[in-house]
Amino acid sequence: MPAEPEDHSPASSFCPSPLLLAGPSAVGKSDIALRLAELLGGEIVSADSMQVYRGMDIGTAKPSPADRARVPHHLIDVVDLTEPFDAAQFVCLARLAVADIQSRGRRPILCGGTGLYFKAFLQGLGETPPTDAVLRAVIEATPLPELLRELAEHDPATYERIDRQNPRRVIRAIEVIRLTGKPFSSQRSNWQSAPPDLLLPTCGTGLARSAADLQCRIEARVDAMFRQGWVAETEQLLQRGLVQNRTAMQALGYRQIAEHLRGERSLAQTIELVKIRTRQYAKRQMTWFRRQLPLTWINLEPQSPIEAVAATIACSQAANDAVGTARVRLKAAPAKHDGNCN
Repeated sequence: MPAEPEDHSPASSFCPSPLLLAGPSAVGKSDIALRLAELLGGEIVSADSMQVYRGMDIGTAKPSPADRARVPHHLIDVVDLTEPFDAAQFVCLARLAVADIQSRGRRPILCGGTGLYFKAFLQGLGETPPTDAVLRAVIEATPLPELLRELAEHDPATYERIDRQNPRRVIRAIEVIRLTGKPFSSQRSNWQSAPPDLLLPTCGTGLARSAADLQCRIEARVDAMFRQGWVAETEQLLQRGLVQNRTAMQALGYRQIAEHLRGERSLAQTIELVKIRTRQYAKRQMTWFRRQLPLTWINLEPQSPIEAVAATIACSQAANDAVGTARVRLKAAPAKHDGNCN
């Protein structure tokens, strides 16, 4: 019996589109992403601005070697502590990783809590000028309230949506405004649009929990991190130049632990402060995600089983895939005419 001819139609080579999984710190993204990857034949692309740094393991809740053996992970441990890393580099590396995963018929799952990285991947970034060392030093010496007043006056759009408690982002916005004479908000589009052969996500999921539930999870995770040796890890990183990397020093907990090591507060006070800072950050993350990304939200309960949540997301993705396949077939189908002009 002759072999059946292979189907080379566009629908037969339907490429798995990326799936986004976002949410605040300690909500449970990593565990669900692992199970989701197993259900969908996927690989995880980290969308975390701090997990890119080698050595920052405990404080960034980096996936364990066992988890990385269970499911391939990308964009983890890609730069040394002394190297800069930003959203532009993330977009470049993430698109390469996604294309590689798709070329092997696997599902890319972008998982993390850095909202800007998700948005940059989907929409691009503006062509902003490089940092000016002299101007940056002047701006960094200016009190944050003064910078915020300047930002509100010259770029109210950015002022309304920027994280005003993040000095690094406020400083960068002011720097760009002073260098270009234009609002920072007007320079954040049309940067490196996605290649035509890179499918963008059709299904984005946000994970949320009640404030009380998330607070309990944050406190338990912070306690566990300190038991695992977070203070010792920070000591080692300080010897390798952590303080000199302004971006890395923004990672939750490391600055507070460095202050503890300098004798500025006790360990117990430091642990409590890290919990407070993490709760505040998680709240800002939720606000940003709800305003900036079109996500389908799943509200998790304390007893929500990972398996059921992952299955729900997988079913939603399967439905989106079915629609995508149908569209490909429709585009590929020859037009039929019945001889009528109407």
